[in-house]
Amino acid sequence: MIDKIFSSVAAALADVHDGATIMVGGFGGAGMPVALVDGLIAQGARHLTIIANNAGNGETGIAALLKAGRVKKVICSFPRQTDSQVFDALYRAGRVELELVPQGNLAERIRAAGSGIGGFFTRVGFGTRLADGKEVRKIDGEMYVYETPIHADFALVKAERGDRWGNLTYSKSARNFGPVMAMAAKVAVASVHEVVTLGVLDPESVITPGIFVQRVVRVERDGAAT
Repeated sequence: MIDKIFSSVAAALADVHDGATIMVGGFGGAGMPVALVDGLIAQGARHLTIIANNAGNGETGIAALLKAGRVKKVICSFPRQTDSQVFDALYRAGRVELELVPQGNLAERIRAAGSGIGGFFTRVGFGTRLADGKEVRKIDGEMYVYETPIHADFALVKAERGDRWGNLTYSKSARNFGPVMAMAAKVAVASVHEVVTLGVLDPESVITPGIFVQRVVRVERDGAAT
């Protein structure tokens, strides 16, 4: 019998290893799997590469992971915001690396990994430092930059409901990067607020099919924006 439900966050994250590459869903506070990130801090893995939309807000979620000294590199689109003081201080001190990726490129590089696409050409970044060292090509009179897929060992995503097969639904904008990140990681761990019996989820409402999810754990609502 297929049953991907884990009894706790700790159990779902027990095998995260030092040096792992981890995708973290979320767009600011919307869709940020805070319970899973807190569990990762408690788990203790170090020297992590974090792939996310931004480099943390305030001192929760990714910012808390950075503050705990667990991150060696961040791959994101928005490293600096009004409340990104944790990342800013660490980066200025040379204690964390940054790979800056335009948001559309970030989403497409993750999607490419999950879809088995070997790479793609885009006009975004041509003529800037973001294109340094990358292949460029003229296509229909326009210059394009070649971008590669981004894969991960683990993806941490926040969903609304899930079943024991790993089928997931999301709440509004909390959906954001979750579906493509689940596809692009070797192990996708989803937190849900409700575990439902198999067959309860309307197939037309399932956003992430269970084939892309390896672990599901129920967490209480934390009050974060969705």
